[in-house]
Amino acid sequence: MKIVIIGVGLIGGSFAKDVKRLHPEAEIIGVDKSEAHLDEALQLRIIDKKGGYTDLQTADMVFVGIPVDVLMAELPKILDASGEETVVMDAGSTKQSICEQVADHPKRRNFMACHPIAGTEFSGPTAAFEGLYTGKTMIICEVEKTAFKLQERALAIFQEIGMRIRYMNPRAHDKHIAYVSHLSHISSFMLGKTVIDKERNERDIFDMAGSGFESTVRLAKSSPDMWTPIFEQNKDNVVETLEEYIQNLITFKQLILDNDFKKVHQEMSNTNKIKQILKGIPLTKK
Repeated sequence: MKIVIIGVGLIGGSFAKDVKRLHPEAEIIGVDKSEAHLDEALQLRIIDKKGGYTDLQTADMVFVGIPVDVLMAELPKILDASGEETVVMDAGSTKQSICEQVADHPKRRNFMACHPIAGTEFSGPTAAFEGLYTGKTMIICEVEKTAFKLQERALAIFQEIGMRIRYMNPRAHDKHIAYVSHLSHISSFMLGKTVIDKERNERDIFDMAGSGFESTVRLAKSSPDMWTPIFEQNKDNVVETLEEYIQNLITFKQLILDNDFKKVHQEMSNTNKIKQILKGIPLTKK
């Protein structure tokens, strides 16, 4: 089996590690705009060798883990270079724009629009690790547009890794992911910004910051190069979620101003139901 990983960072590198664990005989070829990343991936044995788009013609599988703005530009070229029996999978956090970009491509049947609900706040080849995808959900959009035998090949790998499969249309995906992922990252970035701005005058803030602050602001360590294009592509849904979130903050602030702490307690108690929603979802640890 010959697999090409385009983008050998956390997402692509972790996929490569899982595939290599399951299929030691597989040849993993890395493609990345950063020569340093490729050198690191080789040193860490994430990939077997460096490559280029010429390798796509004979690849069984191509896994693309690059920022969504770059993906929009590169995906048609990747499909152009791929062989007739090659399945190309992306890992983009937005799906509608990506699916529209290749809707009329002659090799649309070779593409499977994917989004693994997995990751950490770290990036680059050194962030990759085995088991990132185990027990996580792989969302697949427009599966009916992918050739059946290529679907089977991709699904077999996902199931071997231990992923749950969920099918969704691109529009619904982008709306839902804005709430459970994109808003979380914005909240974390802005919490970090608020504390950094205040810390300029009050040096004790970080000395007082505990595990609650650390866990809440963890996502603010994520790559702006990756997240800015995500917010741009999913702008309408992100703005909608922000409006609802901001309104909740304003309401909560007003309850405090009104000394209505009985209602404050009630609001927090109601939100405790999130424990049941999240029950059973494993935490990703490196």
